[in-house]
Order: sequence, then structure tokens, then C-alpha cells
Amino acid sequence: MSAPALSALSAPLLVLRLFSAEFAHLPAPALGVSTIFPDRLELSFHGDFAGFEAWRDALQILPSSVSYHEHSGGRTRVLTAETDYGGARVHLIGFAQMPGGDGARSRQEAGR
Repeated sequence: MSAPALSALSAPLLVLRLFSAEFAHLPAPALGVSTIFPDRLELSFHGDFAGFEAWRDALQILPSSVSYHEHSGGRTRVLTAETDYGGARVHLIGFAQMPGGDGARSRQEAGR
């Protein structure tokens, strides 16, 4: 089985090029493009939700379309949203620690 050609990723790469021109002022995300989901561009933000919210607003994704989840036993908050843009599916994901949590577990919690 041969690997797909780079052209298989043309939709998300084109959208990324459009974003670099239209939204250059927005916070830089971690980027994800994969042959597994060839029409998807993932923009992820780590640490707080400011970058996620700036991009959500710029892409005109309604707040009611955002999903909220928790990971790591409730220590990490996660926001996700998707929209279609320029022929690609854009997936936003934001990660932030719970307020007041330092992200570290006690020895007692780690033993559970």
C-alpha cells in the first residue's frame, strides 16, 4: 500500500494558507493535518481558552456549537468546535487546567 500524495491534503493546506493571510493577527495554534482525515485542519490551543475563543469568534462559530469535556480525572477542561471553511473541515480544540489546580496529583491520588 502506498502513501497518499501530498495533493490529497490540498483542502486543509489551502485553508491554512487562507488563514495565514486573513487571520495573521490571531494567536498561532498547534496545527494538525493528516492523511487519516485528509479534509480536516485541526487548530489546537493549550494553556487557556483565549486562543480558542479568538478563532471561534473569527470563524463565526456560535458559542452554542461548542462542546465541553473534561480529561485527566477532571483536571483538564476541553472545548471543541467544528466548521466548514474553504472546502475543509476546521476542528478547533482548546485545553486548559481547572481553576485552582496545579495539574499535579498527590501521591495518594496517584496510587488510586
